[in-house]
Amino acid sequence: MFDRLEQIEARCQELNAALATPEIVNDSANYQKTAKAQAELAPVVEKYQEYKKIKQGIDDSRALMAAESDPEMVALAEEELKSLEEQYAKTEEELKVLLLPKDPNDEKNVVLEIRAGTGGDEATLFAAEIFRMYMRYAETHHWKVEVMSSSDSAVGGLKEIIAIIEGQRVYSQMKYESGVHRVQRVPATETQGRVHTSAVTVAVLPEAEDVDIKIEAKDIRIDTFCSSGPGGQSVNTTYSAVRITHLPTNTVVSCQDEKSQIKNREKGMRVLRSRLYELEQAKQQEAVAKERRSQVGSGDRSEKIRTYNFPQNRVTDHRIGLTVHQLDQVMEGKLQPFVDALVTHYQAEKLKADATA
Repeated sequence: MFDRLEQIEARCQELNAALATPEIVNDSANYQKTAKAQAELAPVVEKYQEYKKIKQGIDDSRALMAAESDPEMVALAEEELKSLEEQYAKTEEELKVLLLPKDPNDEKNVVLEIRAGTGGDEATLFAAEIFRMYMRYAETHHWKVEVMSSSDSAVGGLKEIIAIIEGQRVYSQMKYESGVHRVQRVPATETQGRVHTSAVTVAVLPEAEDVDIKIEAKDIRIDTFCSSGPGGQSVNTTYSAVRITHLPTNTVVSCQDEKSQIKNREKGMRVLRSRLYELEQAKQQEAVAKERRSQVGSGDRSEKIRTYNFPQNRVTDHRIGLTVHQLDQVMEGKLQPFVDALVTHYQAEKLKADATA
């Protein structure tokens, strides 16, 4: 580990020096590439330098204790040593986390797909609320949300909605939201006051780029049809909606959000690329695919990653056993406690796996 850290520190110093040379400064593309590489290494180097400083402090405290005869000075040195040893252990763990292999998708935008599962109309209402929750969460990060397609229910909920969320490191924050979200509450239509259970499925896919997935023209079929829903007379009478079928995998994507057929096609291709990218990843990492299938499942209420209990104002994430009694705030997009806890949990799992490998 420490040999690797020394190499990273040396490499970061090289990049810092390169950023000051006229050759790099005058070459915009090269400068951006070098600056990005330096920015990726900088947090590791800063933490390593902090680690070395703490280690030096420990050595100095021990030397002082060995050389000092004054009991008060020895006691002060012992107190300082105890504090530094706690910092040392914490910093070492933080360094191990920073050295974990980066998920190549963490920097990507995401395709968010929400579908009503078990629970009929109540599930569609909750699907709409879950989408609103993610909209609020995106706002706190200044991310852009663009709806690709949606299907409304008769009671004003959502049977399905697909959107792209764009911004800085969106996938790194959203990737653990995939799965079945269960709600327990008394529906507005319930006359006996009984608590009902419903569920929605959430899928978070990293948005694929052209370089990730190459789609041949011969492999897709594009059909056009009239859009339905709000949007004025032209939406319902022109063939602006598109349905794209990827023939080799039989993957179908529809988009009717825009009045322009060209724009709907562009949006549809973005979603298609992301779905095909996920399929490709599943082939390469079957273990990951099995985990995701077990998370998302069929939308049955018994398959859940998180429960939203309205009568008790409680939200529980079943993967990490985290419960908060602030459901009202969570539904307003205050998801960060869950996101941070999930990231920490899975980082710890990776560290365990590395330790036993």
